[in-house]
Amino acid sequence: MSRKPHKSSKELFGWLWRGYLRHYIGLLGIAVIFMLIEGATMGALGYMMQPMFDLVFVAGNSTALVWVSLAFLAIFTLRGISSVTQKVLLSKVSQTSAAHLRKDMLARLIRQDPAFHQQHPPGLLLQRVQSDVGAINSVWQAVITGAGRDLVALVAVLGVAFSIDWRWTLILLIGVPVLLLPISTIQRYVRKKASRARDLGADLATRLDEIFHGIVPVKLNRLEEYQTRRFGERQDEFVRSEVKAAFGTSSISGMTDIMAGVGFMAVLLYGGNEIIAGEKTVGQFMSFFTSIGLSFEPMRRLANISGVWQSAAAALERIKELLDAPILLSEPASPKPAPEGLPGIKLEAVDLSYGEANILHGLNLEAEAGRTTALVGASGAGKSTIFNLLTRMVDPQAGSVAVGGVEVTDLNTADLRGLFSVVTQDAMLFDETLRENIVLGRTDVSDEELQAALEASHVADFLPKLEHGLETRVGPRGSALSGGQRQRVVIARALLRNTPVLLLDEATSALDAQSEKVVQKALDKLSGGRTTLVIAHRLSTIRNADKIVVMDRGRVVDQGSHDELLARGGIYADLYRLQFQDGKTVVDTAGIAAQAEQVPGGARRGRERWFRRFAKKVFG
Repeated sequence: MSRKPHKSSKELFGWLWRGYLRHYIGLLGIAVIFMLIEGATMGALGYMMQPMFDLVFVAGNSTALVWVSLAFLAIFTLRGISSVTQKVLLSKVSQTSAAHLRKDMLARLIRQDPAFHQQHPPGLLLQRVQSDVGAINSVWQAVITGAGRDLVALVAVLGVAFSIDWRWTLILLIGVPVLLLPISTIQRYVRKKASRARDLGADLATRLDEIFHGIVPVKLNRLEEYQTRRFGERQDEFVRSEVKAAFGTSSISGMTDIMAGVGFMAVLLYGGNEIIAGEKTVGQFMSFFTSIGLSFEPMRRLANISGVWQSAAAALERIKELLDAPILLSEPASPKPAPEGLPGIKLEAVDLSYGEANILHGLNLEAEAGRTTALVGASGAGKSTIFNLLTRMVDPQAGSVAVGGVEVTDLNTADLRGLFSVVTQDAMLFDETLRENIVLGRTDVSDEELQAALEASHVADFLPKLEHGLETRVGPRGSALSGGQRQRVVIARALLRNTPVLLLDEATSALDAQSEKVVQKALDKLSGGRTTLVIAHRLSTIRNADKIVVMDRGRVVDQGSHDELLARGGIYADLYRLQFQDGKTVVDTAGIAAQAEQVPGGARRGRERWFRRFAKKVFG
């Protein structure tokens, strides 16, 4: 997939500064002051070499020995204090600003619609929030330290060297212009390889997420070796990209060392003759070369910053892309109040497409307030899409979706979703305690309300079997509980929410008969006195619904009560006979064709195709 052109380093650092670092300008200012002090001590050390050699070692001045020794002690003490102080302050700034950035990323990403999260898998987002932010976290200190301590240190020691002999200094620096072109080329190389490594890192995180979350099917299908090999191949490619990026980064400091060595040799050859001729003192010589020696480390770190920054820029560019991604489901400018009482639900002429896939076509559907409406149809008919429309996980391209007579787009999203409780076949629990999974952070739930929800949802039936009761951790995605127990926890959660509308999406389809019976009792208790929409493939669970809506390919093809639909002898009646024959669930594809023979012409063929597709979807 083609990527947008890389953003300039100036643009990226400007965005980083405006959004995050500028909030800590006070601490940064103090840290920079101590960096300047630490950098200045480098020049002071170089300068003190001349009196140490000329006055103490050559002239033998004992008085000078005392003050020179005290001067060295003061320089190293000041250097130590300033070094510790600026490192602590920079650590606080970098860690706090990184935490700030991670919080902003989560707040932004969690508001994106489901389509965004389909395009950006969890592993990729984990990589961006954790690893990519960590990568740029380290470079902040490097850049700020380089701009402060190392730059000042380099200026100070070169200033000392220049004051001793400006010609020696120019000879030393003569190779610097030669480095500009190769360094610029290497920077582009590092940015490219670091960018590739970031993409591979996101892909690896996605694969690990899929493997560990799907560990049971991996084992059942004997995919251990296959998944390990695939992961290993990508891991090897990631290592190669990282090594190449590291080679480019280290090459910059390596070339700096080589050019410094050339300059050092030239100065030694030129200046050594002046020392031999007595034109310069030994103290001047030692002060100059000590200053030059002290300049090597800050010079190497400053040269290395460009390579380190290119690696961080690759991560920062991806972070900025995610934060700049538009949130498609916007809040209304003038929101209306949420409807009170039991709201009805109405969809009129609704069209919805995901990309090129048409899901709903002119859908008209009404669910009366306080009654139970069931949705029946093959997978892909658009049933779950209706739930997504009602809760504004997605907006339609055309048509009207209203709850209690109010368009869902005219309500604040929080107010809208506060009208619904949702129970699905995938009972999503968090790796928290059972209590936290039920109350979900609420502090206004009394013990009596909680106990009533536990009883009504039949959570109280298995609660005594848990070692720590409500304080038992349920494991990742509720893995410490059975499927039926997880469903009951979700029902308890819905009971506590006490919302006027209940959405049930195949809530018992994955359960055994015994668990289904218990959960169905809890669902019957939950749906009482609410506007309820039910999605079900097991027709036995919806025969008592007030209205049953039959859907196919994004349209309503029939609707009515269970008895009305059976008496009408339409699609629902045929489906019911397909599932239940003499009180037993059967799959009778031959019977489908036989029943279809009673229907004339094209209608018969259309119905037969519908039956076969439905049977295949539902029963495999």
